[in-house]
Amino acid sequence: MSLTKQYPGKPEKVYFFGTCLIDLLYPQAGLAGMQLIRREGVQVIFPQDQTCCGQPAWNAGYREQAEAVVLNQIRCFPEEYPVVVPSGSCAGMLRNQYPELFRDKPEAQQVERFSKRIFELTEFLVHVLKIELKDLGQPTKVALHASCSARREMDVAGEHEALLQQLENVQLVEQVRKAECCGFGGTFAVKHPDISAAMVADKAQAITDTGADQLVSGDCGCLMNITGHMEHQGVGPKGQHIASFLWERTHDPKS
Repeated sequence: MSLTKQYPGKPEKVYFFGTCLIDLLYPQAGLAGMQLIRREGVQVIFPQDQTCCGQPAWNAGYREQAEAVVLNQIRCFPEEYPVVVPSGSCAGMLRNQYPELFRDKPEAQQVERFSKRIFELTEFLVHVLKIELKDLGQPTKVALHASCSARREMDVAGEHEALLQQLENVQLVEQVRKAECCGFGGTFAVKHPDISAAMVADKAQAITDTGADQLVSGDCGCLMNITGHMEHQGVGPKGQHIASFLWERTHDPKS
């Protein structure tokens, strides 16, 4: 989080950007993210025509294809509501790379206006909704992995930690490699599989060594990479997106 960033007041409505991995592999994380926002009295709108944020095309050098994705996305979110994204990686693309992609182009101002409406989920919960969580779960130990994009590009690792620290029955245990990349990096894992495998092995071992009962991350790509490695090796805790973890710990099904 930038110390100079000005956050708006609580809105009546927000858009929710689902991300590809939430759509395909972790739908419960998306539902949980929307429920956390709705519980605070905010209407959540999920545009059905939204697609990939365009990051794979952009990272791979397919500029024209990425530009087409960007313009389609902007059309999907026409009103001036905040756009909440449950991923540091996708939020970073939407907020920071979209304007870069359209620099010196006729659509630059339109893209800039859209990008200023982007909020990573934990950032939105902490600074806009100022959410207060009541822990209803049993005592547990949690290791947090904040993605490279969440930690460096969006600067929201502290927001991840702040939300977990609100939960009185959750002990947040620190891993010695907490600031290191897990080795996924989208197309990086495909282009450099040996390096990626070595990086995730180090990360998984560091998490296992904490003795945590649960791994929590705000990015599904990292979660898939780390838990996939640990499951293959038969070690380490189960993993969960931070939205799912927060919702399960604080939702009373009787209420």
